[in-house]
Amino acid sequence: MYEIMDQPNHQIKKGLLLFVLLLGSFLSVLNQTILNVALPDLMKQFEVSATTVQWLSTGFMLVNGILIPVTAFLMKRFTTRQLFISSMLLLLVGTFINAIAPSFAFLLIGRMIQAAGAGIIMPLLMMVVLVVFPVENRGTAMGTLGLVMIFAPAIGPTLAGFIIEHFSWRWLFIGMFPLVAIVIALAAKFLVNVSETSKPKLDINSIILSTAGFGALLYGFSIAGDKGWGSAWVLICLAVGVLFLLLFCWRQLTSKDPLLNLQVFSDRMFTMTTIVNVLVTMVMYADMILLPIYLQSSRGYTVLETGLLLLPGALINAFMSPVSGRLFDKFGVKPLAIIGLVFIIVASWEVTDLSETTSYSYLMIRTIILRIGMSFITMPITTAGLNALPKHLHSHGSAVSNTVRQVAGSIGIALVVTIMTSRTKSYAAELIHSGNVQSKSQLIIESSILGTSDAYIFTVVLVIIAFLVNLFMPKKSVSKQEKIIEEREHHTNSAVES
Repeated sequence: MYEIMDQPNHQIKKGLLLFVLLLGSFLSVLNQTILNVALPDLMKQFEVSATTVQWLSTGFMLVNGILIPVTAFLMKRFTTRQLFISSMLLLLVGTFINAIAPSFAFLLIGRMIQAAGAGIIMPLLMMVVLVVFPVENRGTAMGTLGLVMIFAPAIGPTLAGFIIEHFSWRWLFIGMFPLVAIVIALAAKFLVNVSETSKPKLDINSIILSTAGFGALLYGFSIAGDKGWGSAWVLICLAVGVLFLLLFCWRQLTSKDPLLNLQVFSDRMFTMTTIVNVLVTMVMYADMILLPIYLQSSRGYTVLETGLLLLPGALINAFMSPVSGRLFDKFGVKPLAIIGLVFIIVASWEVTDLSETTSYSYLMIRTIILRIGMSFITMPITTAGLNALPKHLHSHGSAVSNTVRQVAGSIGIALVVTIMTSRTKSYAAELIHSGNVQSKSQLIIESSILGTSDAYIFTVVLVIIAFLVNLFMPKKSVSKQEKIIEEREHHTNSAVES
């Protein structure tokens, strides 16, 4: 039997509850993105390649993607308070390991533990918003959530650049440690439960299948840059990944109590918003990796200069998020998505012809355009998909949405780094044969810039596909069942008040 939530919705202090949850979420997102601008420095310090160092990002996101399906089970089994504090404790342990990491392997382990904590937080936060806010206010609530979630990666690169330039990358984690501890203390004092709990069984086989599937697929994409797409090992990894994911999907569709309820995809709005979300997420994370590598490795900019270039666009993205939330409540998702995707297509196309003379200000303006586009689409498209589902599928919808976004982001990073690496090798060979380069350093820089441009062409293709999918998206995004229930509750409350 279900245990009734600690407090009914009208008694929950929404502001205090969201404040504590958003603080924790802010730190988890900051941890996810703060190392992106430091990757070129870490490549030198630990003497690893781009395809190896990118695992600090893809590994983090892969663990997120593997664990998020389990959150639907965890949100049924444990209270909001238990889940949040547990996730923050994992974040604390991972942060400590990262701060003292003596080698790249230890740093990667610390990142994985951090990811285990961070993977629980975002689905939990979305579920809380769906529970405590009515349909007509969710766009605004998700917009506020987006403000905080986007503000973290907005200040992350600049903050990381300043700390690395004046201290050491280790201080990124040393400084984070007390902040996470403070959030744990606040959660212990103020956090309440907002959902019903039960005692479902955990499907271990589903976890094994999803872990093997996502892991093999991502590993295959990651090593393709070094071994080549025709490598037997790459093809085996990709084939094994696809096979295990198909078995995972089959098990979810045939199970009475699935780990991840794939019935959410029977709703057309949820399916189409998820496809758009996947494609846009791949583009967003690809840019967060490609641009710092280009700026620092090919152009010689410092980590701080890279962070400062990214800052204006990210801040505009953050402050536009509440605005896009209100516009979503008023106009719906489709017009916002069209506007956002047009901005993203333009911004992505503008970096498909990079050179050694592409100006700093040009790249800053282009990044601002990209981030404006992202603000029109990221939270509205997620909210529209979840709104389309009935209440009993909210936790599964949140878990599915976050799973595919994290996996898409990690695969997007692996793919663009692979494309960049393989195209860089091809261009280097062409330049050597042509005899147009004067030195080894010039060869490396020029071939790397051309390889990065080709990787950006791939992102343009992804956004164009997202735009075409969006054209066929339904206009309405609210579950009929939920709308009827909320109308009944509204009439009941009005009758009681009168």
